[in-house]
Amino acid sequence: MSFMERLYLPAIFKGMAITFAHMFKKKATINYPEEKRPFSPVFRGLHVLNRDEEGRENCTACGLCAVACPAEAITMEAAERKTSEEHLYREEKYAAKYEINMLRCIFCGLCEEACPKDAIYMSETFAPSNFTRKGFIYAKDELLIPNPVTDKEKYDIAKGLREAQLKNK
Repeated sequence: MSFMERLYLPAIFKGMAITFAHMFKKKATINYPEEKRPFSPVFRGLHVLNRDEEGRENCTACGLCAVACPAEAITMEAAERKTSEEHLYREEKYAAKYEINMLRCIFCGLCEEACPKDAIYMSETFAPSNFTRKGFIYAKDELLIPNPVTDKEKYDIAKGLREAQLKNK
């Protein structure tokens, strides 16, 4: 080792030059609550059960989404529609119970692709944090999009970004 190498001065100056260069680079972090990071167009977030324009549920409880799910996160029970429930469900059969266990879900999107009625899609919303395991099992009432007939504003907000993406394709 030479005298200069034993003083470690060249190494110290190289380290200081690297540190000084990083001070002027663009930061990778964002101020989250104030700034939102733009999502990729293929981002898959929370599941949403869709309705038609009249407010009837699209899901016919065929079970294809549950079969397509590799994590087996979707469970459902089918029921027959009564004559007085024609304004609630499109088909003779509907999902009386529909649950998604978000602790098992891997957000692959196969349930969305398997559905022949476009009854389920993945929104641009994050899965919220929770303190209990039961809080991550979403029931049908939590997954259903607001009714377009009774809650037009909430329905438009829920559909918002999804509709804009579909129009651009």
